Amino acid sequence: MKLFKYLLLVSVLFSGLALTGCKEKGPMEKAGESIDKAAKKTGDAVKEAGEKAKDAVTK
Repeated sequence: MKLFKYLLLVSVLFSGLALTGCKEKGPMEKAGESIDKAAKKTGDAVKEAGEKAKDAVTK
């Protein structure tokens, strides 16, 4: 989980640097944004699954 957070942080930082470098989005920047969105969705799904598992254990 720590590795996932580290990779997400690094990808966000690099996408921020790419945004400051040019005004038009290139193919690599679009790919980076897609990766960021996928990582966020994955993180949300993992968090939701963890909450469901926690609720199941407490019942």
